[in-house]
Amino acid sequence: MDFETIKNMIAEQLKVDPAEIKPESRLIEDLRADSANIMVMIMDLEDQFGITVEDDQIMKLKTVGDVAAYVAKAKG
Repeated sequence: MDFETIKNMIAEQLKVDPAEIKPESRLIEDLRADSANIMVMIMDLEDQFGITVEDDQIMKLKTVGDVAAYVAKAKG
């Protein structure tokens, strides 16, 4: 399942316990991601899933669930 993969990627990058990450977890407010973390996450997602995240979509990805939904849609 993509959510589990995404959750583990984010947990590793942000040094957060994966058990604390839920679909509603907010990247910035809850998980303390900064803009550099977000950009690395986007690059990792693009590599992992073979997708391209459009620049205008990045700021719309507020929660881990948003990221998972975007990846699922981008993969078709």
